[in-house]
Amino acid sequence: MAGRSHTTEAVVLRSIRFGEADRVLHLYTLDHGRVGAVAKGVRKTTSRFGARLEPLSHVELVLHRGSGELETVTGVQLVRPHRAAREDYYRLSVGLIGAEAMLRLFSEQEANERAFVALTRFLDLLDETPHAAERPALDPLGLAFQLKLLWLSGYLPHLTSCAECAAEDATLVGYSPRAGGAVCGACAGRTEALALGGEGIAGIEALLAQPLAGAVPLALGDRARRDALRVVTASYEYYGGFRLRTLSA
Repeated sequence: MAGRSHTTEAVVLRSIRFGEADRVLHLYTLDHGRVGAVAKGVRKTTSRFGARLEPLSHVELVLHRGSGELETVTGVQLVRPHRAAREDYYRLSVGLIGAEAMLRLFSEQEANERAFVALTRFLDLLDETPHAAERPALDPLGLAFQLKLLWLSGYLPHLTSCAECAAEDATLVGYSPRAGGAVCGACAGRTEALALGGEGIAGIEALLAQPLAGAVPLALGDRARRDALRVVTASYEYYGGFRLRTLSA
């Protein structure tokens, strides 16, 4: 499709200044998955597109595909601006964690409709979500979204029995990325498992079982949220070899 234009829905995951007036955009699109594009002149005060291409914006784009790696934005229509999320520090922080998780887990130019729908649903809910944790990294909606992204990426943690020895009646005491899930006391040492309490396992199961809209009403305890975060970050490091910068902000 070199030299052709196409239209697709997209979410702006990241925006980077480029040159005097341009921006490079990291996009997740409905039709083509992860896409990089340049928006020319958007930092000029006269730009028609600038305000529509902020991070977290859900847009419909016209993209021109040339011979280079980056496509060029030639048209923009807002679907949902998500201004409410961007203008609140807590919500923005949760949104940027989700956006970075999307960037790192779905890095290919390959359509994944379920991932795109999960992303847009997450942002829709984020506009209205209350401040539900002491810090954004422990927000239940953000944790639920990241767990669902791990599931869609094929890295869903196994929690119903020991992921190492398959014992169904043993007490699960840890999480081992190498084993692929929760492990019993006998297996925890040899799999270098993270300590994981029963409250944490139950909380993760609840976050995975509920639709995203049900994450905040679960009212998870602090231990459950912290355990969920540890499982998420350990999974990123083991399966993807990365850490999210936004989680340490």
